[in-house]
Amino acid sequence: MTGWTMGTEAWIWMGAWALVMVLVVWLLVRDPHHESHDDPGAILRARFARGELSEDEYRRAIEALDADPVSNTSIDVRHHAPRERRPGQEAHHE
Repeated sequence: MTGWTMGTEAWIWMGAWALVMVLVVWLLVRDPHHESHDDPGAILRARFARGELSEDEYRRAIEALDADPVSNTSIDVRHHAPRERRPGQEAHHE
């Protein structure tokens, strides 16, 4: 290094450290895209509370969760439409 100028090596080191800092900031603020593995019972309770499931559908689904998973493959409550709409209840689409 001569005088007030920086050599190529100094620029390479500065660039490397800048890259490391950008990578650290990115890792800290990024939004992880992980699959959410929520509790099935909590999902059913929320759907029942929103009116997406009737009481009968809710009870059958809870029983299916508590029973043997292999024998209950025909029960699918994910795509049932709400039975009736109450005033003030909004439509929820999945």
